[in-house]
Order: sequence, then structure tokens, then C-alpha cells
Amino acid sequence: MSIDIIFRIAAVGIITAIVGQVLKKAEKDEIATLTTLAGLVIVLLMVVDMIGGLFDTLRTMFGLYSVWI
Repeated sequence: MSIDIIFRIAAVGIITAIVGQVLKKAEKDEIATLTTLAGLVIVLLMVVDMIGGLFDTLRTMFGLYSVWI
């Protein structure tokens, strides 16, 4: 894992904030809220992917294999 993911999350946040402010100034509050929600979902998907990679690494490191068949 590198610092690249932090820059990606920050970029999504900045873009979401700018688009949300522009839409609020244009009296499109509902769409601004949906844009903010979409940005949140994108970041959460990125974090879930990172957590999945962490669990895969831990499983490989400790030699744990799925026995739930």
C-alpha cells in the first residue's frame, strides 16, 4: 500500500465538494446531495477493496485457507 490511495481519496473529495458547491449555487440541492452521496460510495468502495486485500494478505501470511465447504 502506498500514499497513492490517500491522494485518490482526497481527489474524489475535492471533486465532489466542487461539484456540490456549483450545483448548490445553481439551486440544484437534490442533485448536489446525490453527488455527495455518490462520492461517499466511491470512497467506501475503495476502502472496502483495501480491506479485502488486507484480509487476503493476512490469510496468505498465516497460511489460513477456507475450510467452509
